[in-house]
Amino acid sequence: MEENFTMVAKTLFGFEELLANELIKLGAQDVKKGIRNVSFSGDKGFMYKANLGLRTAVKILKPIHSFTVNSEKDLYDKIYAMAWDNYLKPTGTLAVDATIHSDLFSHSLYIAQKTKDAIVDKFRDTTGQRPNVDLKFPDLKINVHVDRRQCTISLDASGDSLHKRGYKTATNIAPINEVLAAGLILLSGWDGQTDFMDPMCGSGTLLIEAAMIACNIPPNLMRKEFAFERWQDWDVDLFEKIEESLLKKTRDFHYKIIGYDKAPSAVAKTRDNVKNAQLEDFIEVKHEDFFKTQKGGDGKLHMVFNPPYGERLNIDMQEFYSHIGDTLKQNYPDTDAWFITSNLDALKHVGLRPSRKIQLFNAKLESRLVKYVMYEGSKKGKYMK
Repeated sequence: MEENFTMVAKTLFGFEELLANELIKLGAQDVKKGIRNVSFSGDKGFMYKANLGLRTAVKILKPIHSFTVNSEKDLYDKIYAMAWDNYLKPTGTLAVDATIHSDLFSHSLYIAQKTKDAIVDKFRDTTGQRPNVDLKFPDLKINVHVDRRQCTISLDASGDSLHKRGYKTATNIAPINEVLAAGLILLSGWDGQTDFMDPMCGSGTLLIEAAMIACNIPPNLMRKEFAFERWQDWDVDLFEKIEESLLKKTRDFHYKIIGYDKAPSAVAKTRDNVKNAQLEDFIEVKHEDFFKTQKGGDGKLHMVFNPPYGERLNIDMQEFYSHIGDTLKQNYPDTDAWFITSNLDALKHVGLRPSRKIQLFNAKLESRLVKYVMYEGSKKGKYMK
C-alpha cells in the first residue's frame, strides 16, 4: 500500500469552496481550504486522480520539505542539505519557480536562481556531474514558496497549468480560461439536468466544460503530459488504472448544449474545439446574433456566458449591456442567466436586478458573476426584482 502524503491544489480566487468539494467527492482526506489553494492528503494514485479529474485546480504541488529561513545563505544551505538524489538523476534536468511573500526577499526570480544553484552545486560536489536547466520539459519542476520566514519546497506534479486541457487549438481575441469556465458553471449550480446555452460562445470553452460536467468526463484526459510522468517513481500501470476507473464513472446526458456566436470565425473555431474534445454528440453550435434570437422549447434553460468587457473588444458598453437585458427580458422566459464581467459600470445598463453577485477575478481583472432569473410568464418577462 502506498503511503498518504500532503498535497496542495492551487486555484483561482473564489473557487476554494468548489475545489474543496471536488476533492472530497474524489476521495481526498484532510481537506483544508486556504486562499487560492486547498490542501489535502492522498497516495500516489490519488495524486494522479487529482490531476486528471479536478476541474477547478490550476496545479497540484507535493510539498517535500519545510523550514524557517533567515537569509539567502540560510536558504541556500538548507536546500543544499536536502537529498535531491531521491528525486533527480545527476544527468537530469530541472526548472524552479518561486513565490515570495516576505520582507526578507523581494525578487522571486533571484530565489529561484539561488535554489537552482544549491541543487546543482550539491550534485556537482557529490557526483561530479550536474543537472541542466530545462524550462520547457524538465525531469523535475520545483516550486519554492516563502511566506515571511517559512519556506516550503514542493514538487510540481502537474507541469503546465491544468487549464491547458488539450482540446483547444483555436481561440479568439479574449478567450476564457478553462478552469475559470468550469468554475463559473459549477458556481451557477448547473447539474446537467436542463438545456444549457452560451449565447456568445467565442471559441467554445464554456460549452465544452459544460458538456464534460454533464457527462462527468475527467477534464484532463486529453493532456499530452503531466510533470509526474518524468518522476523517478512514475507508475504507468497505476496511472492507467486510475484513468480507467474515472472513465467508468461517466454518465449519459439527455438535454441540449447550444452555442451561438455572430462571428462566423468564432463558430468555426468552436466547432473545431468541440471536435477535438470529441463532444460533437452533445454540443450544437449556430451562427446567430443573440440579440435576434428567442428561446426554443418549453423546458428550463440554463445560460452561462462571458460577454465582452471592453478591455480587448471595442464596443459601446452601455448599448451592448442594455441589449443583453432586453433580450433576456423579452425573449428568454424560464431561464436562469449567468454571466461574468469586469465592467462593473456596464452592469448598471442591463436594466434587470441580479438575484446573485459573486466576486471573482478573470486573470487580474476584478469581476462579478451575476445571475438573472427570468420567470415564465408574460412576453415582457417577470424578472427578479
